[in-house]
Order: sequence, then structure tokens, then C-alpha cells
Amino acid sequence: MDAAEFRKRGKEMVDYVADYLEKIDKRQVFPEVEPGYLRPLIADCAPQDPESFEDVFKDIEKIIMPGVTHWHSPYFFAYFPAASSFPALLADMLCGGIGCVGFSWAASPACTELETVMLDWLGKMINLPQEFLAGKDGQGGGVIQGSASEATLVSLLAARTKTIRRVQSENPELTEAEIMGRLVAYASDQAHSSVERAALIGAVKIKNVSSDDTFSVCGSALKKVLDEDKAAGLIPFFFCATLGTTPCCSFDKLLELGPICNKENIWMHIDAAYAGSAFICPEFRHLLNGVEFADSFNFNPHKWLLVNFDCSAMWVKKRSDLIGAFKLEPLYLQHHHQESGLVTDYRHWQIPLGRRFRSLKLWFVLRLYGVTGLQEHIRKHVRLSHQFEHLVLQDERFEICAEVVLGLVCFRLKGSNELNEALLKSINQAKKIHLVPCYLREKFVLRFAICSRTVESTHIEFAWQHISQLATDLLKTWEQNH
Repeated sequence: MDAAEFRKRGKEMVDYVADYLEKIDKRQVFPEVEPGYLRPLIADCAPQDPESFEDVFKDIEKIIMPGVTHWHSPYFFAYFPAASSFPALLADMLCGGIGCVGFSWAASPACTELETVMLDWLGKMINLPQEFLAGKDGQGGGVIQGSASEATLVSLLAARTKTIRRVQSENPELTEAEIMGRLVAYASDQAHSSVERAALIGAVKIKNVSSDDTFSVCGSALKKVLDEDKAAGLIPFFFCATLGTTPCCSFDKLLELGPICNKENIWMHIDAAYAGSAFICPEFRHLLNGVEFADSFNFNPHKWLLVNFDCSAMWVKKRSDLIGAFKLEPLYLQHHHQESGLVTDYRHWQIPLGRRFRSLKLWFVLRLYGVTGLQEHIRKHVRLSHQFEHLVLQDERFEICAEVVLGLVCFRLKGSNELNEALLKSINQAKKIHLVPCYLREKFVLRFAICSRTVESTHIEFAWQHISQLATDLLKTWEQNH
């Protein structure tokens, strides 16, 4: 494919993507296919000779689209949002076109410097304390990770290194292996599974801290488990606080937890993967109060801020803590500006060496929507979640299972877990809308997340009517059979 054909095919692909997104509500949100559907549809091995673009293009609808779950459909209410917008897609196209691998400043100065400035922009939008911003001479700063899971892992590994060095300086007789064996990380019993996974990769113990009746961790619960573990000779070193838990969007009590972590020399990381985007709205910023006690903080613009995957924003108060854990300087990666104090080499802030020019997406979206446009997007989703909550509350057969703060509603039929499992099965088998469940304590609960950029009040009304009718049908047969 030469440049002339690329121009032609590129325009066709832009039209195809625009049509796909404009008419996505006409597609069934969840596919009909069974596991293994795709292999019989394509050849056993790659073609020896080139095929035409027309043949490849035809196979998108024939082979790919039948197996796509349409995350951007206004009938998709599962998981959390996956952000997307036309400005972000255009920026991703430019990112692919430039094609740099921005592991250091010298590898592509614009790639590094735009990221540093964009994370400062974003930090100011959510009113992060000054210590987290790079500025011209700050000690903190931001980085774009691939996901919140990566941010948690990187912060845990940095905390582990920092603690081992501190304990060894106080007790030189202890080996690194002896210290490692005594380290303990902590997170809420509502925290995302990626926190436990980070501890597995980091080869440290992790313990759940019990959440209260609002599914939040408070200071007394953390203090209790810390006192027990210290008495047993263990070394608490890391606590992951969650703002906007995955099951029900609950918020750990930072103002109680932060001072305890600071006093006990425990690194506090805040995972606000979904909820963090809402902090650009002044009316939700109080949910972040206590961030001043944290060592690191993360949220995903690729969930709710119209920047498509992957773009996970992470800030640290002291970037030296992060860099100190991962810094290696082989000759082939060195450059003559690296000791100037004026440049950032992001390879020291992350797990992989290579990185894409992801800050272009932020730059395009922040400029083309402005803060007010993004605030309205968040507020609209929150309004729609309260609309759905109101509809649920009007039907005495149902109950709301957790406070609705942002764009997630947790609800269920009053009755057994088996009944609610049957309701979810009938909803997802009908394939008109898509939901996923969670457990809150021992209850099987349905999650209704406002996800699509194009979702409107009419889609919420449709979803509720559909759920309500399926519940009516289910209850008739359920009463006869049980």
C-alpha cells in the first residue's frame, strides 16, 4: 500500500468508523456467537501472496463484527464506561502515524514533554495538591500508565523498594529476603482484584481490611489489623485506598486512613480508576479530600473522560521514590541531556520500556471539549443514573443495594440470589441490553453502569421497561416452580 492508496483507504476507514459509531444503537449489543466461532471463518495460515484491501475490508463485517461486544452502544450498561470520542480517535491516528517509542526524552522530546504538561493540566482540573504536579521544578509529577492495574503494581513495587531500604538502614543485620518475608500490603475487601494481583507479582503478603456497612474502609478497621500484624512481627508497608469501588462505587475514608498511613510509614496509593474523572466537577471534588496524605494517586481518563483506551493517569508526590525503584542505565539508552535535571525519562516510571505517544489523546480531548464540555458529560451520566435509581425505587419488587453517588446503580429483586441470577441470565440472553453482576456481602446484585457517550434518557427508560417486563415474566414462572 503506497501513500496514495493509504489516503483513499484511510478516508474509507474513517467513514466506516463514523458510520459504525453513529448507527451502533442498531446493532445487537452482545453477539450471538459461541466460543471458537472465528477459526473456521479464516484460513489456517497466513496468505503467501498479498490480498486486496477490498477483501480484507469485506471481512470486517463478515468475520469481526459478529463477534464484537459493542461497548459504545447506548444499551451497554456493563462493567464501567470505556471512553471514546472523535477527537481521541483522531489523536490515536496521529500517534500511530508518528510511531515513536517514547522511552526517554531523547527518543522523542515532544512525546515526553507533552505528557508531563498534560498530567499537570489534568491534575489542576481535579485540584490535586501542588506536590503532585511536576511544574518547572516540582518533586512530584504525573505519568500515563496503560491501566490502573499497572499504576497499583508500580506503586506497590516502589513502596516495597523504599521500605526494604529504610528497614535495612535501621537494621543492617537483616537481609532483603528476611524483610520481604515480613512485608504486608493492605486493601479493602471491596478493592479490585488487580490489587491482590499486584501483591502476587510483587511477592508480598496482602490482607483485606473489612469495609463498613457503606462498603467503605474506615480508620479504625485499618488500625486494628495494623496493630495485630505489627505485634506478630510483620512490617506493614502499603495500603491501597479505593475511591469508587468496582462492585458498588463506594469510597474509602481517606481523611481517617491517610494520617494513619503517614504515621506508620505506610505508602498510601489511591485507586480512583472510574470515579476520578468526576473530580473535575466541583460538586464531586470533596470525594478526593484526603489525597494530600497519599504517596500516589491514579484514575483512568480512558473510562469516563472521553479519551479512548489506554490512558491511565498516575501521579506521585516524590518521583524519586518511583525512579529509585526501577532505574537502570545501559549505554544504549543514555543521552546527553539526562543529567540536566530538566528532562523526564518515563522508562523509569513504568514496567515496560516502550511507550506510545498517548498524551496526544489527552491534548486533543482537553482542547476540543474544554473543562466545561467534560463536566457536562460527567453530569449527564450522573443524572441518568439517578433517573434509573428513581425508576427502580418506584417498583416495590426491587431494592437499591448501595448509595448511588456517580454513574452506577446496584439493584436486585427482593428475594433469593437464585432469583436474581435467573433475572440476569434472562436479561443477557435477550441481548437487548448488557449487564454484569457483583456480590455485596452475600447478596447477588445487578450492576447498572451508565457507559456510552451517546446514551440518553430514552435508553434508560427502554432498559428499565425491558428489565421490569422480564422480572414480571420470571416471577410468574418462579412462583409456579418454587
